[in-house]
Amino acid sequence: MSQDRLGDLSTAGVAVWLDDISRQRLTSGNLAQLRDERHVVGVTSNPTIFAKAITSGDDYQEQLQELALRGVSVDEAARALTTYDVRWACDQLRTVYDTSDGVDGRVSIEVDPRLAHDTERTIAEAKALWWQVDRPNLFIKIPATREGLPAISAVLAEGISVNVTLIFALDRYREVIDAFFDGMERARAAGHDLSRMGSVASFFVSRVDTEIDARLDAIGTPEAQAVKGKAAIANARLAHQAYAEAFASDRWRGLATDGAHPQRPLWASTSSKNPAYRDTLYVEDLIVAGSVNTMPQATLDAFADHGRVEDDTVSGEYEVAQAVLTTLTKLGIDYDDVVNTLEREGVEKFAQSWDDLLAKVSTALDLTQE
Repeated sequence: MSQDRLGDLSTAGVAVWLDDISRQRLTSGNLAQLRDERHVVGVTSNPTIFAKAITSGDDYQEQLQELALRGVSVDEAARALTTYDVRWACDQLRTVYDTSDGVDGRVSIEVDPRLAHDTERTIAEAKALWWQVDRPNLFIKIPATREGLPAISAVLAEGISVNVTLIFALDRYREVIDAFFDGMERARAAGHDLSRMGSVASFFVSRVDTEIDARLDAIGTPEAQAVKGKAAIANARLAHQAYAEAFASDRWRGLATDGAHPQRPLWASTSSKNPAYRDTLYVEDLIVAGSVNTMPQATLDAFADHGRVEDDTVSGEYEVAQAVLTTLTKLGIDYDDVVNTLEREGVEKFAQSWDDLLAKVSTALDLTQE
């Protein structure tokens, strides 16, 4: 293996994305440097990331002062700040988008997570964000709640590219794929160019281990301890099996013939929450061609320093992965309860993060007027 470990990861077919964005990264040239030197070909964002960025340093001060002078609402100010950064990041990754035929070079911005259970308002906000950023390499993030599924289809049908987020359950992931197929078929019928559209399905990883490991600790038996740290990878590998099956179907082949790109699985939540686990665990054990791994800076740096790259650590592991979930069931772990809990808590945490973002923007606006 070469010393360019992120390059090796890219060569293995895994698109390296950064799970972070800030005005400082853009003004300093850091994102461009990561693009040129660390093989970063995409960016994801969320309200927590923006809240941290806006309260770190003075990079947003001038724009905040202008927004305060205009007397805009807090919600409008938050969107002006976040869409400005995302538009700029899209421009910095535009060459990647062009040279990859629209597959990579994507930047994601999330609909207001408080709308996660409101289909129609999610659709309306997704369309507004697409118009406001106005870049072809944008992804609109929509959570994979029950109410989010029809929104995913409807937004794709408008010719808008979508990053489906907060996926934990295998059955829900299959529904996400079906929503993608439906949306792309509707986009085709509406005359949109499928080759310029894109989508990823963000399957969350490490949070699964956090939840299941706590339940295994409560059981406390040697058998329970033996399976700690294995559930998240197993769940993701079985998600890839569902992906492989769905994108070998006649339904997909019809869309591909008309220029559509597959909805790639994106491994999200890839930082190790348990210090006892390898800090590169959720990258090394999920290497498979045609996937995306979005990493926070610390995980990106760790992999660049000591990550291990094998050709494929997913496709040949489906049976082993299923055995892990079977063992968990025998131990009394309720899979449906786990994934439902994670989805509910994920929506709540993102909504709280959005409220925190608005509070920080409100405070910043007030300070600029003092």
